[in-house]
Amino acid sequence: MPKLIISNQTNPYLNIAVENYLLSQPSDGDITMYLWQNSRTVVIGQNQNPYAECNVAQLEQDGGYLMRRRTGGGAVFHDLGNLNFSFVVPYEMYDTTRQFAVLQRAVESYGLDTEISGRNDVLCQGRKFSGNAFAKGRQQRLHHGTILIRTDVELLQRYLKVKPAKLQKHGVASVQSRVVNLSELVPQITAQNIVTPLVEAFGQVYGTPVQKLDFDEFASNSAVRELAEQFASPEWKYGRWQQFEAQQSAQFEWGGVEIAASVDEAAGIIRSIAIASDSLFPDVIAQAEQLLTGASIHEPPTVEHIPENERQMLCDIFSMLYTTVK
Repeated sequence: MPKLIISNQTNPYLNIAVENYLLSQPSDGDITMYLWQNSRTVVIGQNQNPYAECNVAQLEQDGGYLMRRRTGGGAVFHDLGNLNFSFVVPYEMYDTTRQFAVLQRAVESYGLDTEISGRNDVLCQGRKFSGNAFAKGRQQRLHHGTILIRTDVELLQRYLKVKPAKLQKHGVASVQSRVVNLSELVPQITAQNIVTPLVEAFGQVYGTPVQKLDFDEFASNSAVRELAEQFASPEWKYGRWQQFEAQQSAQFEWGGVEIAASVDEAAGIIRSIAIASDSLFPDVIAQAEQLLTGASIHEPPTVEHIPENERQMLCDIFSMLYTTVK
C-alpha cells in the first residue's frame, strides 16, 4: 500500500533529515510520498560551492537558511509558496515516468499542460515549475523535487546567483524568465490545496488506497534528530568551500563545473583538488576527485574500466583540468 507523510514543520534541516531517514530504511516493498515545506531556504546540491550559488551573508542576515542536500543538481529557493515532494521507492518499483505522472496529474487537474524537459525539469508553457534530483540508498531510491506555486521570485533573485553561462545555455536573460509560479497561470492554486490532487494522483497512479503515516513519529526519532543536526552543521553546509577559489570553470551538457587544484610541481602530482558542480551525478564528481588526488600532472588517470555513462563526465573534467595544470 502506498504510504503518505506530510510534514507539519518548516525547519529545512528537520524536513530533509526525515527524507534521508526514510531512504536509509530497509524496503518494505511500498513506495512512500513525502510532502514538506521549508521557510526561506536556499538548497544547494551535494557538490556545490555555496558562495558561488547563493548570497549567503544576505540570506542569513534576513533570517533564512542555507541547506546542502545529499543529491546532485543545482541550487533552488524554498519558501512557503513552494511545496516539496519526495518519493522513496524500492529499487524494483522505481520508475521516474510513474513518479513524474503523480506530479503531472495533480497539476493537470487544474487545466494546465505539463511536459518533462531533459532529465529533471517539469515545464508548463515552456517555463520550469519543478526541478528534480535523484539518489540511491541501499535498498531504496529517492526522487525528490519542488513545485513552485506562489514562491517570492524577488527573494529567489535576491539570494540565488545564476551564472551567465547557464543563462546563455537556456537562451534567456534572467532567472524570472526561466521559471513560473503555477499561481500565475491558475490563481486559485496554493501550496495547501494542491495537496489533495497530489494524494489523489498518487493513489490513481499506483492503483491502491494511500496509507497516511504520522510525521511526528518520524520527527521525534533520535536518528532523525541526529541527522538534522548534521545537516545544520557548518561543516556540512560550508566545509572546504570557505577557502575555495575556482581556477577553471566550464559548462557541459551534463552540468557546470568549477575546479580548484593544488599542484606539487616538484613531485609532478596533483596534491589536492576540489570540484564544484551542479551535476545530477554527485558520485561521479566524488569519483573524479578521488582519481585526481595524487595523480600525475602530465597525464590524466585512466578511465577504461569506468562505465561508459560515467566515463564521458570524467573525460570532460580531466580534459578541462589538464588544460590548466600543464
